[in-house]
Amino acid sequence: MSQPAYVAQDKAEKAPGEVDEIDQDFSSSDDTLTAIIVADHQHDIKLRTMSWQKAAWLLAGEQVCLAIMAQSWSLSVLGWVPGILTMLVAGALFWITSITMHKFIMKHPQIMDICDFGYYAFGKSRIAYTFTGFMLLANNILLIGFHILTGAKILNTLSDHSLCTVVFSVIVMLMGIVMSAPRTLHHVSFMSMFSAACMGVSILLFLIFAGTEKAPLYGYNGNYPTDGPVRTYAFPLPGTTWVACMNAVLNITFLWVPQILFPTFISEMERPQDFPKSLAVLAGISAVLFIVPPAIGFRYLGQYATAPAFGSLGVVAYKKASFAFVIVPTVVIAVIYANVSAKFIYCRIIMRQSRHAHSNTVIGWAVWGLTMVVIWILAFVFSEVVPSMGDFLSLLGAAFDSFFGFIFFAVAYWQLHRQDLFSGPRRAIMTAVHVLVLCCGLFLLGPGLYAAVEAIIADYSGGTAPAFSCANAAI
Repeated sequence: MSQPAYVAQDKAEKAPGEVDEIDQDFSSSDDTLTAIIVADHQHDIKLRTMSWQKAAWLLAGEQVCLAIMAQSWSLSVLGWVPGILTMLVAGALFWITSITMHKFIMKHPQIMDICDFGYYAFGKSRIAYTFTGFMLLANNILLIGFHILTGAKILNTLSDHSLCTVVFSVIVMLMGIVMSAPRTLHHVSFMSMFSAACMGVSILLFLIFAGTEKAPLYGYNGNYPTDGPVRTYAFPLPGTTWVACMNAVLNITFLWVPQILFPTFISEMERPQDFPKSLAVLAGISAVLFIVPPAIGFRYLGQYATAPAFGSLGVVAYKKASFAFVIVPTVVIAVIYANVSAKFIYCRIIMRQSRHAHSNTVIGWAVWGLTMVVIWILAFVFSEVVPSMGDFLSLLGAAFDSFFGFIFFAVAYWQLHRQDLFSGPRRAIMTAVHVLVLCCGLFLLGPGLYAAVEAIIADYSGGTAPAFSCANAAI
């Protein structure tokens, strides 16, 4: 993998209006940002066109997802007190680390993605850039694969397994390739509006159905009432293993840690300074949707809660009606991850500073389309050959979210404030908070990774589905 394009760029090959990398201080970053935006607006394909409102929709479209419906299961493992406390702490740390990330990017406005962020945060290290690039692609492609598999589950559920599951996966993949055609996130943000709205309808229907039906259908410990009447509890039930609790925490963390995409979102805003406004909108939506629906789901499903919670509904028609709307966010969120991944490969590895990277040329569009097809095919293969995508998502959460949600931003905070870490009470408190952020990241990377691996081993010992299976994947 190559070094950052702006580091390797030869001045003689520089596009008109392109700016050199500057070791600027904070006071000069505004001028650098202005120059970058002016240069971008001279291109045929303009990236920096999103308003903060469009960015807010993009954030909501990426965050309001099926993972919300797995949180009732997390509460069923952890109980009310540890579960809600974990959600609140995760939400607070999400806000703090996102603001730190934004401040760091404002100091280095030439940052275009999380790989550039890692490059600067770790002292302009090419090793950090390469390592982050690998993690970006691995994380995103596996997540796209997870969404392909989820789409196949939805189609299986709605059609009563009318076709082979592999065929459904191919259908979802083809839908994703077509919807991934836009090269700017400005256009993708329009899809995000419908994505968030559809997920909202799905959640609302689930809450209505869970509250009106007499009892859930089943849980992981058997059909209702095998495990007794529905009940909730303040703390984990006796016999709950440490691995189960850790995986429930990882499940919550995975939902609250989307920052791997944020630098790319900010780099396509016309006024990156306004990102905190977009973030505030997302935080408000997340505070409600990430806590209230899971809590209501746990109240009505109790120990029978599954992930996703739709699977616990007792009436098949209820399950299908609420689960059907999830197909839109499933594909749109995968499109967002595909766009960020393709942009990294296309602009930083293939095209670099070529005019095709930002022009409406046949070569440019052909390479963009081919890059997107390759990404979706790789994701499709992973979705079919990985026996348990859920376990591998826990592995991703431990291995990657530990860096992209915590460690990177603790290091960035140190880079921003290493001269005044304890200059006053407020700064000292924020320094202590970022030490906690670093500890959380290291905890996820250590014990969290161990728990994820143990869960994978346990599932493998019980047998696994064959690759490219036609077996019914309905919930």
